[in-house]
Amino acid sequence: MIDRALSEKALALYRQFPALMITGPRQSGKTTLIKILFPELPYVSLEDPDTRRRVYDDPRSFLKNYPNGAIFDEAQRVPELFSYLQGVIDADEKIHFVLSGSQHFLLMEQVTQSLAGRVAILQLLPLSLMEMKNAHLPLSTIEQTLFNGGYPRIFNQNIAPYDFHNAYLQTYVERDVRQLRQITDLEHFMRFIRLCAGRIGQLLNVHSLASDAGISSTTAQAWLSVLQTSHIIFTLQPHFKNFNKRLVKTPKLYFTDTGLACHLLGIEKPEQVASHFLKGGLFENLIILELLKNRYNQGKKSNLYFWRDNHGHEVDCLIENVDQLTPIEIKSSETTNFGFFDGLKYWKNLSDENTKLGIVVFGGNESLITSMGDYVSWRDLEKLF
Repeated sequence: MIDRALSEKALALYRQFPALMITGPRQSGKTTLIKILFPELPYVSLEDPDTRRRVYDDPRSFLKNYPNGAIFDEAQRVPELFSYLQGVIDADEKIHFVLSGSQHFLLMEQVTQSLAGRVAILQLLPLSLMEMKNAHLPLSTIEQTLFNGGYPRIFNQNIAPYDFHNAYLQTYVERDVRQLRQITDLEHFMRFIRLCAGRIGQLLNVHSLASDAGISSTTAQAWLSVLQTSHIIFTLQPHFKNFNKRLVKTPKLYFTDTGLACHLLGIEKPEQVASHFLKGGLFENLIILELLKNRYNQGKKSNLYFWRDNHGHEVDCLIENVDQLTPIEIKSSETTNFGFFDGLKYWKNLSDENTKLGIVVFGGNESLITSMGDYVSWRDLEKLF
């Protein structure tokens, strides 16, 4: 069993709030985690149609079966339950419920309506590199790591990554799509997802994406929303700062798992990653994702941005803290090159912020400190935490 970094924060918040909600992609390990952390609570899957029928028929009687609280998995399947949960929680401050679900926006909508102030919210993404290292899982090469992705079942049950991601798309993506939006042409929708994978690490141009997919911009925007709700993709927002330059204000597109992205790109084995034209984008996706997982595992919101002006000058990632910004360049190259710091130097000359020296995260195996800034190996990302 792989220990999850979110465990400590989840236990702390469970003691402080009457309800704890954990969201994240399907198969990211939510159910396994909450069963391990809260063995005293009865587990109820709201995916089960008979259970859902009991809730619909008589929600008050249903909740009386759990006087000491319970785990309600895939809670977004029965949104009516949230209003009744509010009454139970308010009536007994000692009772605790744990909710989980894979459709974040739908859960958040119900929380803001019914459980605001009563629930702590955490997000669990697939395994991080640090979790893999702590579990003594081998990080052999960049290519293999990108190809594998981080879904736990690949490692716990020794499933071939290609087979897992193929089944994942057919089983979960298509099912969630049917639940969220009536998309009848799934083949067309899958083509749209593959086009999104081809734009990893790029500015999200909805009009161009729609044109290539042969759909309207309105439909493309709706489908992007579905993918975000199902935790398939996420966007990185630009950092707005007036440096007397015209700044790009469009977000960049990433996937919540590089293995799934590789599958969508038609990559069938790790050796193909090395020569793929999107290797750099996949590597950038991996690093941004690792920084995001670190924040989520602490129960914090994202503090990650990127910066780009209309002349093409760019910083791949800005980590925003209260007292400073940390600029990071991401390069898949396994060798060092002082030219990697050019974009960081340009940004620093424009900025009046309190900043650290530039950091380059690269594909080499050993980190290095230089007068220009630090090279941080992809294997040593904890140095950034």
